[in-house]
Amino acid sequence: MRSLSAAALLSFIPSSLAAPSEPVSNVVAREVLLRAAPDSPSGDYAPATVDCPSQKPTIRSSATLSPEEVAWLKKRRPNTIDPLKAFFKLANIPDFDAANYVDSHSSNFSIVPNVGIAVSGGGYRALMNGAGFIAAADSRTPGTTNAGGIGNLLQASTYLAGLSGGSWLVGSIFANNFSTIPQLRDGQPGSSLWQFSNSIFQGPKDSGISILNTAEYWNDIASQVDDKRNAGYGISLTDYWSRALSYQLINARDGGPSYTFSSIADADNFAQANTPMPILIADERQPGQTVISLNSTVFEINPWEIGSFDPTIFGFAPTKYVGSNFSNGAILDDGHCVRGFDQYGYMMGTSSSLFNQFLLQNISDSKIPDFITNAITSVLQDIGNDQDDVAEWRPNPFYKYNPSTNGNADTELLTLVDGGEDLQNIPLHPLIQPVRGVDVIFAVDSSADTTYNFPNGTALRASYERSMGDIGNGTKFPKVPDAETFINLKLNQKPTFFGCNTSEFTSGSSSAHVNIPPLIVYVPLAPYTAYSNASTFNPAYTDEERNAYIKNGLNVATMGNGTLDKQWPACAACAVLSRSLERTATPIPDTCRSCFQRYCWNGTTDSTPVGSYEPQPFLGLDALSNAAWNLRTSGLVWVVVGAASLALVL
Repeated sequence: MRSLSAAALLSFIPSSLAAPSEPVSNVVAREVLLRAAPDSPSGDYAPATVDCPSQKPTIRSSATLSPEEVAWLKKRRPNTIDPLKAFFKLANIPDFDAANYVDSHSSNFSIVPNVGIAVSGGGYRALMNGAGFIAAADSRTPGTTNAGGIGNLLQASTYLAGLSGGSWLVGSIFANNFSTIPQLRDGQPGSSLWQFSNSIFQGPKDSGISILNTAEYWNDIASQVDDKRNAGYGISLTDYWSRALSYQLINARDGGPSYTFSSIADADNFAQANTPMPILIADERQPGQTVISLNSTVFEINPWEIGSFDPTIFGFAPTKYVGSNFSNGAILDDGHCVRGFDQYGYMMGTSSSLFNQFLLQNISDSKIPDFITNAITSVLQDIGNDQDDVAEWRPNPFYKYNPSTNGNADTELLTLVDGGEDLQNIPLHPLIQPVRGVDVIFAVDSSADTTYNFPNGTALRASYERSMGDIGNGTKFPKVPDAETFINLKLNQKPTFFGCNTSEFTSGSSSAHVNIPPLIVYVPLAPYTAYSNASTFNPAYTDEERNAYIKNGLNVATMGNGTLDKQWPACAACAVLSRSLERTATPIPDTCRSCFQRYCWNGTTDSTPVGSYEPQPFLGLDALSNAAWNLRTSGLVWVVVGAASLALVL
């Protein structure tokens, strides 16, 4: 087995960060302490009224990118040149100098590949599997720039999108100053960061900052939510869920109640475009709607804006001022502005509101104090059980905006729900928008589509089916086969490329400017060195399990560091190059042709009914997992991992 060694991954701090005599632990503490800003004017979880800037915020059309994103891209795209070259040099396509290709076109960003990464939902399973992919793609993780690695792919990416459990990963990375996965995993003394061994219902184990016990933990959460209610804002179960979640994901006192998502835009590393752009996804639920369909409006949340490219809304509001009273796209002349509604945890909680039901399922847990149970019951009485999975956004920033198509235009309440409720459990929507010009998306799928919580392409099919309706608004998506084909042809056991043959988008078109969507590099969760297919609603993981799941995700991303295919890094590089080579009419290198034959779905189907899907470990279980056993009950897999995993890091 050639998966990265524990020793290499233990020494994750780049030497450039530490002074010669400085302990590594000090560097960890110093780096992780840098984060998004606690810039809510209230100083706590509640939004607050402020004076508007001289030019009042407005809602803008989605016909173009925001001026802020356009200006940022002018910095970011050049900043991806060196990482792209490093990624291509490591990939080492033997019959094509990809680094030189990028270098020779470095002033023309209509040619330089534009890369996006999308991390699916799936609770902690998705966070940890996605973390393994990000660790593998990050040049700061030791060993990822050695043979078999895909390091620098993260640094070469323009966009990083997350949904539900994936939003926890993306949100946590940016809440903590774009920290590395090992930094987030290991935290620091007294930190509850990524400490999942205590259930979220129990509260942090190592919380020397302020919390002493479970009752005090919930008391602080209730107090913070009450601050928001007392400030005049509606409360939903998402508020309680968001606050609890933040204790594990944001390395700040009480989970950073005054931290805002818009503050990412002011962080130096993001402002200088040294990181990708984070995007979180949620779905709109219209009044009276209980089932989320593919026609529901998809919302994105980024550091500058919140809104949708869909024809229903087709507009964006400024994230910093999203709690203000907008009407028909503007704030009244005598109106005030509000800041702090974009509370960081609430943005992650909005994207993962499905877990409100997780909260309800555990409401009788003896660890949850009665006063919290009573508070949640009171909220349910106010909103009704059919709305237990919503995040309440009041005032509605899109009130009276685009009333002919906006189903929520007549209500002052905008209700958003978990971004995976429309089955699009991979956040591809913002990355397939033609205006962003993304060439390739690495779609990391940790969905629980099968009996034992493995993906079968359902999320891809949902995006494909949606693209064929009016809600798709002209956005195209590659064809995707049925679930049986995914399993029978093992498309969900290795990376698979969709959209390789662009004739499916150009056939019969006379336009010279046909919209060619990104190539999708589908990276499904599979067992390489651990069974990480735990239940979406598993509330706690030991450190050993966490480490094993992240390591398995790293092996998924690298095909076991090249063990299953030593040319995988070259094939990943060919996927990145594919659209660019076609635009420049550059002959496809033989290596890439071979890669495309192995990894591109060629349209073949096999819809033979599938019984139980139970893949075996591709590399053999690590020593830590030889003692693993599966307790299969009620269609769920609970994975118990032995203590031997203490020695392994990723």
